[in-house]
Parts: sequence; C-alpha cells; structure tokens
Amino acid sequence: MRAIVFDYFGTLSDPAGEAERRRSFAGTAQALGIDADTFWAAMSGSFRERITGVHGDTRSTMLAMARRCGVEPAPDQLDAAVTAQLAGARGVQRARPGALATLTALRDRGFRLALMSDCSSELVELWPHNAFAPVIQASVFSWSERRHKPHPELYATAAARLGVPPEECWYVGDGGNRELGGAHGAGMRPVLVTNRAHPEAAGHRTDPDDHLPDHTVDDLPELLGICGSPDALLSRPDHGYCADLGPRSAQ
Repeated sequence: MRAIVFDYFGTLSDPAGEAERRRSFAGTAQALGIDADTFWAAMSGSFRERITGVHGDTRSTMLAMARRCGVEPAPDQLDAAVTAQLAGARGVQRARPGALATLTALRDRGFRLALMSDCSSELVELWPHNAFAPVIQASVFSWSERRHKPHPELYATAAARLGVPPEECWYVGDGGNRELGGAHGAGMRPVLVTNRAHPEAAGHRTDPDDHLPDHTVDDLPELLGICGSPDALLSRPDHGYCADLGPRSAQ
C-alpha cells in the first residue's frame, strides 16, 4: 500500500462541526431575507444538485436557492449571502483535532495522500486556504467531477492523480454516501472512521454505508498503526506487481 485517500466531512473535518451547518445556513438566509427554515429545506433538498455542480459556484448557487424560495435578491443581498455562506462553511470545514498531525506523519513516512470529497462549491473555493491543502497531493471534488460517491470513476481518478493503482490505496472515511463499499469495489482497502467520541455525527451522514470493512478506527491517529509504512512494489509475472501488505489491524 503506497497511498491513502481521505474523505473530508466527518473524517478530516471536526465531526462536531457538522452540527453547525444549520446555524450557518440561517446566517445566509438572513442575508437573503428568507425564512431560515424555508432556506434550510431548499438547501437540504438540493444536496445532490449542489455536490455535483448543477448550480455552479457559490454565488450562482445562492441565487438559485433564493429563487427556489421565491426571492429575487438584490446584488448587495447576494454579495452578503455569499460572504455569510463561505464564513459558515469555514466553521463546518474546520480541521478535526489531531488530523493534520496524523496526515503530516503519514506523508513523512512516504505515503501519497489524496482527498476525495462529496462537496458543494464552498469546499472547492476555500480549498487553497484549507489547513490540509499543503499535505494533500491530489484532490477529487464531486462538485468539479459532476458525480458523487460511490461512482467508480471518482476512485479511479483519485488513484490516477496519485500515480498508483487503486489496489495500492487505503480509503479512509466515515461511511457517508456508501463510500466504503465503493472503495472496496474499486479495489481500494477501506477503513471506517467510527467517530465513537461523536455519536451525534452518525445522524449527519447521507446515505450511510452498509459495507463493514476489515479495518476500523475510532479516530485518525490510529491509522499510524494500521497503515504502517508504504510498501515497495515487487515484480510478479502474472499480475505485473504485488505488495507486502504490511501491518494490519485484527480481522
């Protein structure tokens, strides 16, 4: 195993931050002059559209959501809404405690690291300023790719951008959008992040996974024991390559 692909929300982000999403949307709704519950319903109902880029960037999306709520915002209202939406997104996206140190340690061991996130425009637009950006070598955003997990092409794209076959990748996620079964089907080795210290986080998962992988961790630092160090590829006539799989968790 030479690479690790990470989910973002509930995996790299602080699981407690997800509970703030509704409050952050309320700030955007206020800027647009829309009832908070009405705006929440529009945003929740458009989740699949927003994570596949149907409405474009954050400004275009806020305009589309306002119109869906029956409001035609003035330009200054739309400006304020975008500012509020991105400010709220920063809070929801905040780094999980200890996650950056874990990724830095894995990178320093020689692992290639990728991000693969089902996300709307906000994460894409804020990514250059994200704390994880300097340690992530490849990123795959559903918003940019116009498809969401568990679409096989997302996993193939992540592996290709890392320059390794899927079979040489760990996939680490909290199980939203059936991502772990998708990773397994793509040839990656999935690891479930249980978020045991954050039992409320399970309620925020969309389309939770029914695939239970062999490897589970309660928090990211445990990956240092599971993943070990990158394996050297070994030639093998029948398959072209193979790997010493290294340390594993109990099966």
